[in-house]
Amino acid sequence: MEALAAALPALSEAFALILQPTQIGFLIVGVLLGLSVGVFPGLGGIAGLSLVLPFIYGMDSVSGLALMVGLVAVIPTSDTFASVLMGIPGSSASQATVLDGFPLAKRGQAARALSAAFVSSLIGGLFGAIVLTFFVLIARPLVLAFGTPELLMVTILGLAMVGTLAGRIPLKGVAAAGLGMMVGAIGAAPALGSGRLVSAEWPYLYDGLQLVIVGLGIFAIPEIIALLRQDRAISRDGGLGAGWLDGLRDWWRHKWLSLRCAVIGVIVGVIPGLGGSVVDWIAYGHTVQTSRRNPEFGSGDIRGVIGPESSNNAKEGGGLVPTLLFGIPGSGSMAVFIGGMILLGYEAGPQMITNDLDITYTIVWSLALANVVGAGLCILLSQPIARLTTIRFTLLVPFLFMLIAFAAFQSRQSLEDLAALAAIGMLGIFMRRFDWSRPAFLIGFVLADQAEVYTYQAVQIAMIKGRKGTAPMLEFLFSPIVIAILVITIVSVWLGMRQSKKILPEGDISSGRRAAPLSFALLLAAFFAWALIDALSISVFNDKVFPATISAVALLATLAIIVRMLLAPPESALFADREAAGEDADAPHGLWPTIAWFASLLVLTSLFGFIIAITLFFVIFLRWRAGASWSRTVVLSVCGIAFILTMASLLNRDFPPGLLQNYLTLPWPFG
Repeated sequence: MEALAAALPALSEAFALILQPTQIGFLIVGVLLGLSVGVFPGLGGIAGLSLVLPFIYGMDSVSGLALMVGLVAVIPTSDTFASVLMGIPGSSASQATVLDGFPLAKRGQAARALSAAFVSSLIGGLFGAIVLTFFVLIARPLVLAFGTPELLMVTILGLAMVGTLAGRIPLKGVAAAGLGMMVGAIGAAPALGSGRLVSAEWPYLYDGLQLVIVGLGIFAIPEIIALLRQDRAISRDGGLGAGWLDGLRDWWRHKWLSLRCAVIGVIVGVIPGLGGSVVDWIAYGHTVQTSRRNPEFGSGDIRGVIGPESSNNAKEGGGLVPTLLFGIPGSGSMAVFIGGMILLGYEAGPQMITNDLDITYTIVWSLALANVVGAGLCILLSQPIARLTTIRFTLLVPFLFMLIAFAAFQSRQSLEDLAALAAIGMLGIFMRRFDWSRPAFLIGFVLADQAEVYTYQAVQIAMIKGRKGTAPMLEFLFSPIVIAILVITIVSVWLGMRQSKKILPEGDISSGRRAAPLSFALLLAAFFAWALIDALSISVFNDKVFPATISAVALLATLAIIVRMLLAPPESALFADREAAGEDADAPHGLWPTIAWFASLLVLTSLFGFIIAITLFFVIFLRWRAGASWSRTVVLSVCGIAFILTMASLLNRDFPPGLLQNYLTLPWPFG
């Protein structure tokens, strides 16, 4: 209480600073920039903050902070547009929203899903700011209590969500998570740098695959291909359905779920290194595990939108705790935020709480105000923007393919980014076709690196402490916090396995055919066997133990699935195949010709460069595949090219070059 009383003058001064018209103006500018960047799939807070950093230097300190906080606060809100309307994760913090938000949009309830998501984001953001207000002075012991063993247990807790997201066949969920972890393990080992599942012929893989490429490939490409084959609007009902007032009512009915998930977001945000890549999955798992009435998770349950969206905005408030108190960024965007603070003359850390408490609280309440402004704008825009779901999807496809290719290229700005996107996209298409859990895969991928790093560090530190006699090894590894998280994890696994059937596929996709589903399972088993052999060939024990263990477990799970397939009748859910049953089987356009359209864009890009390729693609696709008139084709093509040129210029981003660029002296933006 004494600490809070001492902070009251700083609180009042912070209010006076942030409520000045100039600061509110810069905050709104930041919010508008954040909304614009968040709608753009695959960029997120790092790109947005990088955009404003050149303008920060020399600004008034409070104005600069307001600009940055306004931008970073609303990106987890605005990225919901892409997740709900197109099935494309707007950022790593909105991946779980796709599972139920996109099915709701396809059922004609996009406005309802968006407004429920934005209200949840608003409440989560405000809750995070309120918690941060009180935590600034008392959070130091909590943050310091989380060492390597505790971080490892939180990572394992995230992996426990696989039990919830496994679908109808839990073993498929285990194998899918193992596949994700093995894809995440590709490249140089974090311990001593041994190469895993890589070769000298493709050095690109030594740095591993980036989350933006994997997220777009696993979720966005399969859904876009599936919708393109139907040749209709996203919304099956051809209308907007329930409006934003219904979304508000949905949130009110599930307000306690929203608050619980906001608490999860704050807690995960406080822990450095986890951030948005895991918080929405933990919140989604909690939502499924605690839901009782008429669950339709995976096919359009509004609770599957409210839970993750409440957590990912609250995470921003939690993420500022280690950032401001210790100068430890909780995520990539927080790392850039620290750089902006340095440009403004502030150094994050304990001295900031001591010497600049008023500025600290200015950041806190700028965060709260930005959430209010951003969520309010998104709620007002949700109804008109939801009209995108009523447009014939074929007309939107060139824009989506353009955005996906452009976003993927920003990973490392190499043509190999596009090749990796195509490979992961094909994997995503087949996982969707044969009903292997893509969320479980993504959880495995996201957590693979930190699971290995934390395991290695925890064991090494425990061994050192044991040898020095400063602490017994078991005492270090099993602290009270570790034991508490372990208990939560065990309960979560039990609840997840019991509730896994609440994650429903869209319709009955049991095919009655054995060959294709069995062949895919055999290919996965072959990959795991190759990964196991590759891991065992590594001479360094610390570099091979993780991939060897994961590939062995995943191989056993896949072999068990294969044995069950050989014994099961053809009508079993094991033989799910969307090409033989369900909506895909009745699609007017074939799978491979549709895939060929996206592949043609990548091939044209690799040959001629992005701008020439996208121009050709727009014209050919709209005229031939979409059947648009010449006038509409020209207008849409010009709008698409102008949009991508404007975005690239504002964000200072490059375009993929073509292999023929050396033979053509083309100035920017064609190169």
